[in-house]
Amino acid sequence: MGKIIAVLRAMNLGGHNAVPIGRLRQFVTDEGFADVASYIASGNLVFTGDGRTTDAISAQLEAASAETLGLKTDWILRTPAEWMAMIAASPFPDFAKASPSKYLVTVFKTDPDPKRLTEVEAIATLGEEMKLVGRALYICFPEGAGKSKLAGAAIEKRLGARGTARNWNTVLKLAEMAET
Repeated sequence: MGKIIAVLRAMNLGGHNAVPIGRLRQFVTDEGFADVASYIASGNLVFTGDGRTTDAISAQLEAASAETLGLKTDWILRTPAEWMAMIAASPFPDFAKASPSKYLVTVFKTDPDPKRLTEVEAIATLGEEMKLVGRALYICFPEGAGKSKLAGAAIEKRLGARGTARNWNTVLKLAEMAET
C-alpha cells in the first residue's frame, strides 16, 4: 500500500468549507487510512492508501466528508509517481526555480478539454504564460496571482473540469512528504 497525495478544492478559503486541519487528519484516519500528514491548512494531505485506486478512495472521502464534516468538496488524489511526473513535466522550470510562489499548478480531478485552452489564454493579462499537460495546468504569474483575471472558477468553466491550484513551493513540499 503506497502513499497518496490529496489536494482538496476550495477548503478553508475565505471561511468556505472551513475544517480545522487536525480534524481533517483525524477524519482521514477514522476512514481507515494511516500515516496522515498535512501541509498548511488549505487541504493538502499525504497518507498511506489501502490498495484501492485513487478514484475509489476519492469517492469514499468525498461522500464521508460531506456527511461527517459537512465538507462538500472535491478530493483530488494522485500517487507519488503521478505527482513526480507532474513535477517533471513542468514546462517552465526556470520560472519555477526563480519565482516558486508565483508559479501555480492547477491539478484537475478529470481531464480538461485541451481544445479550450485558448479560452483561458484569452483572459490572461500581466504577462502570464501557461501550458496544459494532461490533468495539470501550469501558469506563470510574473505579477502575482492576486492581480490576475485567471481565477480558479474562470479556468474551470473554460476547460470543463474542476481543479485546485497550488504554488510550486507546495507542490514540491507534498512530493517531499510523500517520499518519507
